[in-house]
Amino acid sequence: MKFIALTIFPEMFTSFQEHGIVRRAIERKLISLQTVNIRDFASGKHRVTDDRPYGGGCGMVMKPEPLAAAIRSAREMAPSATVALLSPQGRRFDQTMAGKLKSLESIVLLCGRYEGIDDRILHDYVDLEISIGDYVLTGGELPAMIVIEALTRLIPGSLGGESSAEKDSFSDGLLDCGHFTRPPEFEGKSPPGVLLSGNHREIDEWRLESALIRTVLKRTDLLEKRTLSRREVEILKNWQNDIEKIIRAQSSPGPDSPSGVK
Repeated sequence: MKFIALTIFPEMFTSFQEHGIVRRAIERKLISLQTVNIRDFASGKHRVTDDRPYGGGCGMVMKPEPLAAAIRSAREMAPSATVALLSPQGRRFDQTMAGKLKSLESIVLLCGRYEGIDDRILHDYVDLEISIGDYVLTGGELPAMIVIEALTRLIPGSLGGESSAEKDSFSDGLLDCGHFTRPPEFEGKSPPGVLLSGNHREIDEWRLESALIRTVLKRTDLLEKRTLSRREVEILKNWQNDIEKIIRAQSSPGPDSPSGVK
């Protein structure tokens, strides 16, 4: 997969592509990452890429001429590329979107700055707007790196284990299970015994229950959107029965029973 980042700060991507899975994926020729400096397409001695907004107001707006020229240059390198603008007004980036975007042969990531880009570029040159969350950053470089890494993780061969990405949080609609490593005891606490048992069936069962309970406690909304397996429904029903037993025990008549509880 080919990534092309359009930015006025290409040096921000230097360290990013020299470490971790992105570096490994580049070395294995699974991805390529190129940067295009938008300033190279700006005119004048100072290569200015922004100007004051029409109608007044605070901040500056990225000029259309250098942006258009930079995008055209990127399309020469990747004619079939999708042009995506990193913007807080875009569609929320999540694992589902990552799964869809990974099928692209190439993607151009336009990193905006200041108050944003000239709207004429948005309508005539941009195919997709991507937001990494409901908050505002100074520029699109960090969001672009997030998108690059998320997509790279989904490319077979980029991770240490072929199934690693499949077991990540959100990959199947659940949060990831709990994880433990050596030492066997830390500050008086040990990992669940089942993880040391060597029984892979029981370990898989524990991991499923762990993922379910984490999702119930932290992100119930994920379960509302997900079709549960028969085993997952059984696990939730077992928890429901246990909770009902606890409630019934607390509701039993006695000297310390809460008033009004029957």
